[in-house]
Amino acid sequence: MTSDEFKEWGYRFVDWAADYLSHPERYAVLSKVKPGDIRKQLPPTPPEEPESFELVLRDLDQIIVPGLTHWNHPAFLAYFPTTGAEPGIFGEMLTAAFNVNGMLWRTAPAATELEDHVLDWLRQMIGLPESFKGMICDTASMSTFHALAAARERIGETSGRSVRDEGICGPNSPTLRIYASEEAHSSVEKSAMALGIGRRGLAKIATDSGFRMDVRALEAAIEKDRRQGVRPFAVVATVGTTSTTSVDPVGPIADVCDKYQLWLHVDAAYAGSAAIIPELKYVLDGCERADSFVVNPHKWLLTPMDFSAFYCRRPEMLKRAFSLTPDYLKTAEGDSVTNTMDYSLQLGRRFRALKLWMIIRHYGVEGLRTTIREHIRLAKLFAVMLEKDARFEVIAPVLFSTVCFRLKAGDAETQAMLDRVNGSGEVFISHTTLNGRLTARLAVGNARTTEEHILSAWKVIAE
Repeated sequence: MTSDEFKEWGYRFVDWAADYLSHPERYAVLSKVKPGDIRKQLPPTPPEEPESFELVLRDLDQIIVPGLTHWNHPAFLAYFPTTGAEPGIFGEMLTAAFNVNGMLWRTAPAATELEDHVLDWLRQMIGLPESFKGMICDTASMSTFHALAAARERIGETSGRSVRDEGICGPNSPTLRIYASEEAHSSVEKSAMALGIGRRGLAKIATDSGFRMDVRALEAAIEKDRRQGVRPFAVVATVGTTSTTSVDPVGPIADVCDKYQLWLHVDAAYAGSAAIIPELKYVLDGCERADSFVVNPHKWLLTPMDFSAFYCRRPEMLKRAFSLTPDYLKTAEGDSVTNTMDYSLQLGRRFRALKLWMIIRHYGVEGLRTTIREHIRLAKLFAVMLEKDARFEVIAPVLFSTVCFRLKAGDAETQAMLDRVNGSGEVFISHTTLNGRLTARLAVGNARTTEEHILSAWKVIAE
């Protein structure tokens, strides 16, 4: 494109995006297409000749948009909603324009240093100590993978055996064990699979009546494994579990980890952002003792997908697990700079820091606090409406902006209610299983969701 053509179409696409974000309610929040519908509308072979962007915009409107589940819709109340805030969209646009690869400091000095700086801002916002070094990953799943890889590498400190060089198999290799609550995110189990620990290498610890990890059960499991010759090496605690947003007792879990010299990773992907609010700082009590920690700005700090902030108090273990520098990547700066490729599985890195930097500057910390406070208020308002209706019951404490509820009539009736609600196209809620019972979840997390949207959602659900 020429510069003038780029400007012309740039204006058109910004206008399109602004119009989309101004009126997302015109679309069904949950797409009504059937599997294969999108591909049937697309030509089977790529175009041999250039096509007009007029045709691209037409197909965007007629094929792509109807085939989306609209996460930016204010009635998207499933999973953990996200916000594609406008400053973050600008950041993504410039990231694509710069098209830098931040694998080394030399290949993108501003990208490397802004990542360090904006993660230090976020560290201060949520109250972690200065000893935590930050790194951006795409999602919490990859952050947890890196944490457990570092934990696995740490085994060599006491065993004298390098997992990095020798792997986890071989003569006299112990069976390794990770511990997490039965409410922990599935990424912990996936990491065990990917790291060679195996699904059986993850011990799922029972929870209490508030769906928090039972610390006595944790210690009992560790003791049992030690007696049987199994090597415990890591515990994953959760601040804001996926189903109920429960908060594990991180302090007492840290005591157990100290006693048995285990790596403690804290998954605060969802609820960690709440700690920017002074009255909610307590949710991260004990997290300062963790070896690693993750929080996702793309969940509750208005950042477009994807952005996961991973912190580690022992970055040397990450470097030991992942550093490998061929001659063509060696530079004169040496250890005077951070080469992020030394601390992660991936080599190429997007300039993700730019969008969070723009969001924090646009909203300020107080603006972000206001958004989170409002989401919590709306969730508690919805819970009150549920409690006033004798047909429903709230299943878990409403700690943040997620409400778990069901029909007292049973699973079949709850499933039918979910199907009818989501089939309406007016609202989208998700589900989980708690204590063996099907449970509906309504989660508030989009900055465009207002009280009016929650009242409308309640009307649909109640009817």
